[in-house]
Amino acid sequence: MHILPPVRPEQSIARLTAILEPIAEKVKLVPRKRITWTHKGRQQMYLFQQGELSLLRASDGLLLVTVYEPHLFGIAEMIQPTQGHILRVETESTVLRADAEQAATLFREQGVWEDVAAVLSYHTAYLIYRDAQVVQQRTYSVIRNHLQEMILLPEEARMRTTILDYIQDRTLLSRSSILNVLSALKQGKYISFKRGGYLLEMTHLPESF
Repeated sequence: MHILPPVRPEQSIARLTAILEPIAEKVKLVPRKRITWTHKGRQQMYLFQQGELSLLRASDGLLLVTVYEPHLFGIAEMIQPTQGHILRVETESTVLRADAEQAATLFREQGVWEDVAAVLSYHTAYLIYRDAQVVQQRTYSVIRNHLQEMILLPEEARMRTTILDYIQDRTLLSRSSILNVLSALKQGKYISFKRGGYLLEMTHLPESF
């Protein structure tokens, strides 16, 4: 069964962001800079406003998701600070941080825990969706899923990341297994990419190959 990605709770994200902006401060970041969940010993939440930001698994650096639209990070860490994930900006980005304890107080005062739950549920659903794409899937299925995801990216983002790097950053597949599938898909005229391996075009990919 094909699992669709969860729908972003846009209104909840907007309401929570509006509440946090007055207490948030801009973070100075350079591309590829990793962001920790604490600042001066205190737990933080992060408001991503523009640019490109990725969520990575702390244990091995596996890339779980990259976002391009305004988003809110740190709700799970605010409630249960496990330090299981880290954030990394990929390009010049605008990111604000807010003290998590202050944030929780504001959320309580303004009665928006339903919005908090909506965002937290979205994050949980996204991780389930991502696991369905990669866990116990055949190599071709994993590559196919990531190619379908990649072709939907803004062209500027696609031209910054090779197909190989995009898939290797997000899976545990070997370089050779990825290249073998890409070569076969190119020969079959299912995909085309420019010198260096940047995805240009893609037709409907077969279910199996």
